[in-house]
Amino acid sequence: MSNKNYLLNCEIKHRIRGRIRIKSRALKYLGTLKEEVESQLMQVRYIENAKISEMTGSIVIYFEDITLTDQNLISLLQNTLNAYLVEIYKNEKTVTGSKYVIERKLQEESPKEIIQKIVASSTLLAYNIFRPSVSTAVGMARFLNYNTLATLSLAMPVLKNGILSLIKNRRPNADTLSSSAILSSIALGKEKTALTIMILEEFAELLTVYTMKKTRGAIKDMLSVGENFVWKEMEDGSVKRIPIEEVEKGDLILVQTGEKISVDGLIRKGEALIDQSSITGEYMPVTKKQGEEVFAGTILKNGSITVEAQKVGDDRAVSRIIKLVEDANFNKADIQSYADTFSAQLIPLNFLLAGIVYLGTRNVQKALSMLVIDYSCGIRLSTATAFSAAINTAAKNGILIKGSNYIEELSKSDTVIFDKTGTITEGKPKVQTLQVFGKRMKEDKMLSLAAAAEETSSHPLAVAILNEMKDRGLNIPKHQDTLIVVAKGMETKVGKDMIRVGSRKYMEENNISLEESQEVVRGILHRGEIIIYVARNEELIGVIGVSDPPRENIKKAINRLRNQGIDDIVLLTGDLRQQAETIASRMSMDRYESELLPEDKAKNILKFQSGGSKVIMIGDGINDAPALSYANVGVALGSTRTDVAMEAADITITSDDPLLVPGVVGLAQKTVKTIKENFAMAIGMNSFALVLGATGILPAIYGSVLHNATTILVVGNSLKLLKYDVNK
Repeated sequence: MSNKNYLLNCEIKHRIRGRIRIKSRALKYLGTLKEEVESQLMQVRYIENAKISEMTGSIVIYFEDITLTDQNLISLLQNTLNAYLVEIYKNEKTVTGSKYVIERKLQEESPKEIIQKIVASSTLLAYNIFRPSVSTAVGMARFLNYNTLATLSLAMPVLKNGILSLIKNRRPNADTLSSSAILSSIALGKEKTALTIMILEEFAELLTVYTMKKTRGAIKDMLSVGENFVWKEMEDGSVKRIPIEEVEKGDLILVQTGEKISVDGLIRKGEALIDQSSITGEYMPVTKKQGEEVFAGTILKNGSITVEAQKVGDDRAVSRIIKLVEDANFNKADIQSYADTFSAQLIPLNFLLAGIVYLGTRNVQKALSMLVIDYSCGIRLSTATAFSAAINTAAKNGILIKGSNYIEELSKSDTVIFDKTGTITEGKPKVQTLQVFGKRMKEDKMLSLAAAAEETSSHPLAVAILNEMKDRGLNIPKHQDTLIVVAKGMETKVGKDMIRVGSRKYMEENNISLEESQEVVRGILHRGEIIIYVARNEELIGVIGVSDPPRENIKKAINRLRNQGIDDIVLLTGDLRQQAETIASRMSMDRYESELLPEDKAKNILKFQSGGSKVIMIGDGINDAPALSYANVGVALGSTRTDVAMEAADITITSDDPLLVPGVVGLAQKTVKTIKENFAMAIGMNSFALVLGATGILPAIYGSVLHNATTILVVGNSLKLLKYDVNK
């Protein structure tokens, strides 16, 4: 494969008779698999020895000099590595995800605290401006007067972090540079300059922290959904109604027919038919018995169970997910890491310029200008603010983004993979086709007789028939008790007639001829619908075609994704080939894979990624968890708001509107574009200020004003993302 991003792409670095050196990115991330890969290669009869160097990402292979081509050896290496592709890719993600620069965590400060510091600094600045002039102290006495000590105390968080960075990380950060400028100003008796620097920096930080706080609030508002109260079984056997927040691990929670299960746990008593479509994406209810696991957000269709709570308190979604959103070390985007690294690398340049200017001019004021003007504040704060504002905007629209890295990955994605049931489709089957047989039989009559047999059933296909009855305003005729024939169908008597509804096999077992329906059935099957036969006595009176219809606006969402630069749109599903082919064709998708297990979906995603594709996987819950976790960005689409579904995905869209998928992709692209604009503004204006400061045209205090005004400008540019319309 020629794609340079292909994980297993190989390049021959050197070859002589019986020896070849091949370089591949995958060889850098073998980890503990290195010896196993070497052993695998040496089992090939014509390979004498193989030695891998993870540092250089290359392998030296010694082989018998038979008629081997370069391509033979590359194919052998790629086929061997392919067996370990999952582990290699995971190792690469772990290594690349660990690169970050440590800075002061602004989310640990509240807007109130920063406002208090601004007020205190402003008050002290006003005092310095209007106080009577006094003789300037010399030596250490300059640092021991109350005015200077007050200034130092206000700057203490910045001074402390700047010095600790030098001690722990052995490299300066943005606070190191600010500390140098503040201390230099005080040493020169320029407390007003030091306080101006502090006030402007604190104001820029206030904008960033305020955005972070709004984001936390928006996420909490979005996640505070579900059952507010549950029924707890007490030790004496009585039942007490308690708030969901008071549920503890090990508590026994009683759930009755029609109620939503509010905790993840194990069934300790009872048996029930449970609708797990919100979690698994499958609309067929399942029977759960004692000892089996149930999930919050699923609905108990029939029965009564007692559940032992397994996940409560801090294990629930809100606490875990907000921590993930704020975990900048783990979830930092590459462009944010680049911003931090780039700005950190420029900090020594400021010290170097200060030294050069001082040596060239012997002017302390000009040298000080080199310290008060830096690139790092604007780049670092504006980048953090842009991502925080984007996460806030998403949360206000019912989209939970767990980290800034996923925003950047969204902006770079070129492939979107959809699950079918509950994602492309609604996950709720509906009657699509009604075909009657017999001259006197009418559609409504046939449907009414079918509904009579299905009235007491909670099977999704029966529900589809009953819903069609309600939509048409029809009444179910009086009938006798219904008999369920497991996995085949149902029957009842309406008057003197026996009505049977069910599968082809069920009809044939009752000697009902289906010859008349064959051509109609072929057409229905071709459309990807499920066939339900309806018979009266020994005569076939109709067939009903039921299918899971596409979501409203899903086709429009796919078209918008293509307009945003998505090249490849793929369907991966566990459904039968005919149903997958029908949906893929209707949605104009590029390809599809059917009858896949969850692990098969994950392998397909890995195949795309190893070929250099940036993959978005869109699913609807736990059955898509492997695929959601292996994708560059996993998106859970739908009204599910459970611990399991949210934890499986990187982004959760809590609405059923598929147009929010291109909406969040557009938001991501706008965010990255804004950050690049900020880079240009911060570098351009600060470079201009440095030139003016070095020439003496711009005094240090005005240099600080210009530098911090630039920082506020780029942070303000990032705040425009709070007004972004994801629905446009």
